[in-house]
Amino acid sequence: MDLFEKCIGFYSDPKVAQKYGYPLNPKTAQAMGMFPYFIPIEHPEGTEVYIHGKKFIMIGSNNYVGLTDHPKVKEAAIEAIRKYGTSCTGSRFLNGTLDLHIELEERLAKYVGMEAALVFSTGFQVNLGTIPAVMDRDDIVITDQEVHASIIDGVRMAKVLKNVQTRYYKHNDMADMEEVMRSLPPGPAKLVIVDGVFSMGGDIAKLPEIIPICKKYGARLMVDDAHSLGVLGGGRGTGHHFGCQKDVDLVMGTFSKSLASVGGFIAGPKEAVHWIQMFARPFIFSASLPPSNVATVLACLDILEQEPERVARVNKIGERMRTELRAMGYNIGETETPIIPIVIGDMMKTIQAWKVFYEAGIYTNVALPPAVPPELALLRTSYMATHTDEQIDRVLEVFRKVKDLVHIGA
Repeated sequence: MDLFEKCIGFYSDPKVAQKYGYPLNPKTAQAMGMFPYFIPIEHPEGTEVYIHGKKFIMIGSNNYVGLTDHPKVKEAAIEAIRKYGTSCTGSRFLNGTLDLHIELEERLAKYVGMEAALVFSTGFQVNLGTIPAVMDRDDIVITDQEVHASIIDGVRMAKVLKNVQTRYYKHNDMADMEEVMRSLPPGPAKLVIVDGVFSMGGDIAKLPEIIPICKKYGARLMVDDAHSLGVLGGGRGTGHHFGCQKDVDLVMGTFSKSLASVGGFIAGPKEAVHWIQMFARPFIFSASLPPSNVATVLACLDILEQEPERVARVNKIGERMRTELRAMGYNIGETETPIIPIVIGDMMKTIQAWKVFYEAGIYTNVALPPAVPPELALLRTSYMATHTDEQIDRVLEVFRKVKDLVHIGA
């Protein structure tokens, strides 16, 4: 068999596409106007975007506090390019560390309430690098079954490189978590990893229950706050939301959501962060974050500290959407945040629902396998502090029509 045979078949043969988890092959889906991915956006304006000259209300962005087009943020990025150029052309170990990187790491550590922080070039790299770096042979990592793909791959990498043992517990099920922890041998070091806000479901990790279990069984706790920063705890994350940040050992965060950039960081005790700095391969062997991206994050931190009303606004919008969608009979799971899944459970119906929204000028996202199990195929909607009441009214109007058009049951 030729290596690329599956690639050619996937694009044009429905049977091959179905074998790899897609109800339609891309060629057919594109011809039908039913391919919801890789749509080129011509002109983003925060809550609105233009596609083929048509204006859409955006409810598919992680721009939770609406800073991607903030004048101060854009100017900070431009000024950084004027001063530093467009790239560092090297890794942080060599010529790629700027004074801006150090400033950002100090600001981030203070913002999330940790001793130290380390900036990576992407958020995915943070988990891919941190988890294998802190684990040793025969240590045990324990995760929620619904953690982000970057955590899954970081755990896999630790298993391959360090022969780390892995255990999983049912999603947000604290009784199952304790049962898993109870079954583990007492000797090996243990690390529990959770998403603060789960990226598809929008629900929140139960830190007040997780922390006592970690302490009882001698495990360290790492919280992925990619979708919590700017949303929970006054914008500072899940630990602050619950008032238990002092009991969290490592905090991971990304810049591609509320912080309007790209990149990510790990924060924790200074010795642990320094260890990760010396042993995380994706950090060591990647070019450092460009200066414009670093300056963008610094400007965003300034605004979040100066304008806490942005965090309050996005949560108010999230509360309204959750209330009204539940009243309409939509299945939105256990979300408690501005990430609101519309769980449909049928892949074709999910794509059909997306198309109705698209034709009505509403841009949202389709989540199919492997992002979610087939029975949880969904539209992932998410909201911004800068959405106007009029825009939310229009979105709700379309939701009322979609339910009947596509026959979506709760």
